[in-house]
Amino acid sequence: MRNFFLLLITFSALIYSTPAMAQSAVCDANGRNPITGELCLNSISTAVPFLRIVPASRAAGMGDAGIAISADPNAMHFNASKLVFAERDMSFGATFTPWLRALGLNDVYMAYLSGYRQLNDLQAVGMSLRYFSLGSIQFTDNDGNLLNTGKPYEFELTAAYSRKLSEKFSASLAAKYIFSDLASGQQVPGTGETIEPGKGFAADIGFTYIQPIEMETMESTLRLGLALSNIGTKITYTNSINRDFLPANFGLGAAWELGLDNYNSLTIATDINKLMVPSPQFDGTNNRDQSVIGGALGSFGDAPGGGSEELRELMYSIGLEYWYDKQFAVRAGYFNEHASKGNRKFLTVGLGLKYNVFGLDLSYLVPTTNQQNPLDNTLRFTLIFDFGLFGDEEIQNN
Repeated sequence: MRNFFLLLITFSALIYSTPAMAQSAVCDANGRNPITGELCLNSISTAVPFLRIVPASRAAGMGDAGIAISADPNAMHFNASKLVFAERDMSFGATFTPWLRALGLNDVYMAYLSGYRQLNDLQAVGMSLRYFSLGSIQFTDNDGNLLNTGKPYEFELTAAYSRKLSEKFSASLAAKYIFSDLASGQQVPGTGETIEPGKGFAADIGFTYIQPIEMETMESTLRLGLALSNIGTKITYTNSINRDFLPANFGLGAAWELGLDNYNSLTIATDINKLMVPSPQFDGTNNRDQSVIGGALGSFGDAPGGGSEELRELMYSIGLEYWYDKQFAVRAGYFNEHASKGNRKFLTVGLGLKYNVFGLDLSYLVPTTNQQNPLDNTLRFTLIFDFGLFGDEEIQNN
């Protein structure tokens, strides 16, 4: 039997880094316990953290680095401005991610569908659907008496428009609708408030710059990306005036692709991400009453530990991708988050296969700490279908 509120706490601790962690009883101005000298745990909490789960097995095999790597349908999650630079003018992808399999849960998963179509050599449009199932839940009251069962779920529907502003620079704007049904019709313990689905709207803004680099022995391309994600309305599950922030995120990415010869290529990619959400203060407050824009702008300087704690809020990804003859890929990566901000640290490996219009990506996560990860011992896979023409083929046909 799984009590919903107990499960919700468990999910908050495992799904993503956003849940608030237990803080030390006393913290000094530098965010340390004055007795032990250890850093106080002060991770950032948001609603609907499933929006920040990386849905693409390719990027997941590269330490979650995906802002600036070459475009595919999963650019809808990372940075839709890349879509106008994609090799194919139309492509679709489908990803399935089992969740919390190490805990024996077989009905918890995330599914992601995405696709794009280049309208011409300057414009592209894309759409994606993310669905997160929390499985079957047995609800109970405060005394442990059985109530009804439910199947909580969340989804996000996104549409994007991407346009070249020059031959090397592009921008995108995406709009998304968010729906989160965790316990509709249940009562909040102690208050009697009825729980309702959470609903919200958000926008993503992306930029991509591509610079070919001439080298004597090989072809080389540098890609730079900037992505502002999930900037939108706050969300609540009751009629309370207190609403929670969406996981707004600031991301910078770079990818250097090296064409070693006619058959071999190597890409080195790195991402830096930061949640644009107010940092919890050591007195227990979380500045939830701030506006969305005020909270996002203030998030770059509101950490109670000062500048050093702001730097600890940065999340780092680095990944490698090797292709042989554009048909077989091997990937590896590393993700790092500071121990006081969630402590997610893991290695990743992945494989990729591409044949004609069909592609398959696989990834596997290897934790490097004792902290349990929801993707422990889990194989993730993505299918890619490239139905469109290559860019030069389209020009010839026209």
